[in-house]
Amino acid sequence: MVPKTNELTARLPANKPLPVRACFLGERLNLRGLPEPAVTLGPLTLPAGEAGMAVLFRYGAVVLLNLTEAEQKIFLKELRPRVESPLRRMETEDAQLYVVGKQPEGVTPEGIGIADLALARLQIVAIALARSVALAYYENAMAGAFDLIEPLARRLENPRGGGRRLRELLRHIGGSLLVQQRMIGRVEIQDKPDLLWDHPEVERLYLHLENEYELRERNTVLERKLALINQTAETVVNLMQNRSMLRVEWYIVVLIVVSVLLSIYSMLPAH
Repeated sequence: MVPKTNELTARLPANKPLPVRACFLGERLNLRGLPEPAVTLGPLTLPAGEAGMAVLFRYGAVVLLNLTEAEQKIFLKELRPRVESPLRRMETEDAQLYVVGKQPEGVTPEGIGIADLALARLQIVAIALARSVALAYYENAMAGAFDLIEPLARRLENPRGGGRRLRELLRHIGGSLLVQQRMIGRVEIQDKPDLLWDHPEVERLYLHLENEYELRERNTVLERKLALINQTAETVVNLMQNRSMLRVEWYIVVLIVVSVLLSIYSMLPAH
């Protein structure tokens, strides 16, 4: 039996701040056939722990609301078989959620203030935090890819240097780029959450969170870095191909010269 919306939110205490943890677990989450009943309107939401809930996203993120550390470990362990290409170390982001009533909603030094514990508000907070933690992972991964660019450039300065090493670096960069391009496309940071079509009353809250967590700006920076690394890798490949072609051309020239010299030698009178 699928729980009603008020049954889910009734699990949460409204008189104290709620701990929220967003986790980025891997390339993808398989959400089919979940054993627990779930609310499927908007991002998939289900009860978790004694008095909490979890919001799951196919692109590899999960947001846990009001779970103790022990409950988080148990939930994530049970979820692990559903994670495709799990990260060696998951990315996390923590926040505090509290009810502000008629006061303005949004991020404050105390945490994230929301008008009430309506499911749509909880889900929109989860969407923003899930996108933020995914971006944090990509930002760290992209920094690692950038670290490979400098040794790549240095080896290119040496005309004789490291063809095998260059190819290894290119393979490493290419593999990481492929994964990142595929994963970034699934998160769809720039897209308006589908939930807002059914709940326009929480759009202002989402826009505030989007601005506070700089989701669009961070995504734009990531896309530019990804394009730059792609361009650099393509340039290196072209240079390596040109080098290889030039080497082949010199081999041909040497062979022609040797052939001509042998022909001339054969025409010389014997002594």
